[in-house]
Parts: sequence; C-alpha cells; structure tokens
Amino acid sequence: MKLVIAEDQGMLRGALAQLLEMEHDIEVVGQTANGRAALELIRKQHPELLIADIEMPEMTGLDLAEALKKAKNPCKVVIVTTFARPGYLERAMKAGVAGYILKDEPINDLITHLRSINEGGRFISPELAASFYFSEENPLTDREQDVLRLALNGLDTTRIAEQLHLSRGTVRNYLSLSIQKMDVHSRQEAAMLAKEKGWL
Repeated sequence: MKLVIAEDQGMLRGALAQLLEMEHDIEVVGQTANGRAALELIRKQHPELLIADIEMPEMTGLDLAEALKKAKNPCKVVIVTTFARPGYLERAMKAGVAGYILKDEPINDLITHLRSINEGGRFISPELAASFYFSEENPLTDREQDVLRLALNGLDTTRIAEQLHLSRGTVRNYLSLSIQKMDVHSRQEAAMLAKEKGWL
C-alpha cells in the first residue's frame, strides 16, 4: 500500500516513515509537515492512505479529511494524535476518517490497523471511543461559545463587546449564563473547562 505522512514534528515523522518502510507491503510516497502540502502530495501521488496529525500548519488533519471527502478522493485518512477530545473525534467521524489512533500505540499495532483499514476496515483507539461515548452534550449556545473564546484570549467585557458588536450588558449576561451552565466561579474557569471538553 502507498501512503503519505503529514506530521509537523520532524523527528517523529522521520522515525515513523523509516519503521513503515521496513514493511514489505508499505511504501511511503510522501512526507510533509504541512497540511496544505499533504493535500498536494495526495493529488500527485494517489496514495491509498494518509496518516495525519490533527494540529499542523495551514490545514489541520481534520481539515484535510474534510477536503478529501468533499473532493470524493478515495484516499483513506488515519488520524494519529495525542488529543482525546470528543469534539475532535466527532468531527473526524463526520469527515469519514477511517482510523483515529493515539500516538502511544505500539508500532506493530499501528501497522496491523493500517493493513486492516486499507482492506476496508475502520479503527478507533478504545480510549478515544470511550471519551466520545461518555462525553456530555455541549450546553453552550454558539454566542456563549464566541464570548468564552474571547474571554479565554484575555479580552475584557468591553473588548468582547466591541469584537462581537454587542452591548457590555449582553456580554455580561452571556458570561453569567456560561458560568452557571459550567458550574464554575469565573469566566476564565468557564472558558478553560469548555476548551478542555472540546466545546470551543
């Protein structure tokens, strides 16, 4: 099987490519640290599989998966990540990702999963699946999430109001509701908890 590796940590990318190239049935036809460059590699090399990290410059692994699905490209996407956030996994499933695997998975297990995925299977690391199935539903409205994102970046009520074209009273109301829903004591706690749960 031919595959492309998109991973912004150079040492990890190189080590993974070397280990995979030792397998008689695996050929690494491209490596890149950049999501957009990975998309170009896939268009040129026509690999069966893409191994992608989530957080990369220009396009994330999830952006890549969505772009390939939209283009009806047959390349199967395998996300290999340290992130166990339910929000990421849900987005990956909607994008048709064939594998979602934690980076601490033993290399022999990863190779087994890649072969299975190449033959039409799917695989999600059990810890990731558990975090998804036991995750709570996001209680925050879109506007509350917008306000908390800006609060997380350190903006005060006045700056948030300016950015979102709202009155300061409305912003304070959104923050108060968010704090109540998250059952915490401050806007910063609410924002950090929402981010941790993958809601921002």
